[in-house]
Amino acid sequence: MTSSNTIEQTQTPDGSTGKIQKTIGYFLTYIALGLVSAALGPTLPGLAAQTGSALSQISYLFTARMLGDMIGAFGVSRLYDRVRGHPLMGAMLLLLAMAMVLIPITPLLWVLIIIILLGGIASGTLDVGCNILLVWLHKPNIGPFMNALHFFFGVGAFISPVIIARLLLFKRGLSLPYWVIAAVILPIGVYVLRLSSPVNKDIDEKGAFQKVNPLLIVLVAVLFGLYCGAEVGFGGWIYTFTIKMNLAGEATAALLTSIFWGGLTAGRMFSIPIATRVPPPLILLGDLLGCVLSLLVILFLPFHTAGLWIGTAGMGLCMASVFPTLLSFAERRMVISGKVTGYLFLGASLGGMSLPLVIGQLFVPLGPLSVMYAILIDLLFALLIFAALMRYARKGEGRRD
Repeated sequence: MTSSNTIEQTQTPDGSTGKIQKTIGYFLTYIALGLVSAALGPTLPGLAAQTGSALSQISYLFTARMLGDMIGAFGVSRLYDRVRGHPLMGAMLLLLAMAMVLIPITPLLWVLIIIILLGGIASGTLDVGCNILLVWLHKPNIGPFMNALHFFFGVGAFISPVIIARLLLFKRGLSLPYWVIAAVILPIGVYVLRLSSPVNKDIDEKGAFQKVNPLLIVLVAVLFGLYCGAEVGFGGWIYTFTIKMNLAGEATAALLTSIFWGGLTAGRMFSIPIATRVPPPLILLGDLLGCVLSLLVILFLPFHTAGLWIGTAGMGLCMASVFPTLLSFAERRMVISGKVTGYLFLGASLGGMSLPLVIGQLFVPLGPLSVMYAILIDLLFALLIFAALMRYARKGEGRRD
């Protein structure tokens, strides 16, 4: 442990008021991340027109964003073990705001990809930061707080398409929506910078982190990746899927995107009390099965608007608590350091990067329904990995003392 964190620990004890202020900072940051994450899907056709790109080319923006997430989550996030967390978060919030300003005024696809990549690095670093600092702040009672954190991501993701749809009515292109999001991010960065940083107490007397089982990390990381691939794939492509299937116009498609993120938000709100009563494995199993069932509703009624609305809402509700519940499950069985969290979020970023790209390449040759089939296959693999993880966990290996 570095001296800077040691000084932070001795000078700033975590009283209840301090914990509340810091928790609010993480919640606000996650609202910002939700706004940014859900903005790409509804603006994808506009960004394609802005750069003169086809849908197969513009889908590389998803890859760039998730590659940036991967770099931030796996590389930059290790700094949380070495430096104070809040200054790092403040710098990343500033970088993210700058990316939002530049996206709608960039006419070249390759430059836009670089900007999206940098924004992804900021998002990945912030994502890990909020989760790991919240764990350090609230352990061992992290479950409800973790679900609440991801609930606020859903809040941002839910209102993002609505804001974009409304602001696009002013006929000023994509600048106004993206600049409004940037204006929201900046004061959050200022707020976080004013707060002292939590420190990790899960270290031995020499300052070294306790060891964890590599197989446990791999299984959890792969499950994170499969889940994030499904979430990003569905949330990012449902807008274009709806339009290309001729099921609705642009305004309704944007609203449908909000329904997905709204279901995610509502599900995370409901999961806060559930997390205090139901074991994480049971919650995860119910969530994954519910996602599969929701996709089957859409596939069985491919040209019916009712099936699309029901399936989209179901996907949001059932996906809601997967990420926070899986992270809470991991926290019970390993020390959550910046390095370990980086590995878990690396898996999440790889999944979120790969599946949307695959969908983009399949969309034109196989048609819009390839979106739902690709996500269904992804979720079936997630169920297999979940079964392997539970079998491993029942052996009692990898559990923290």
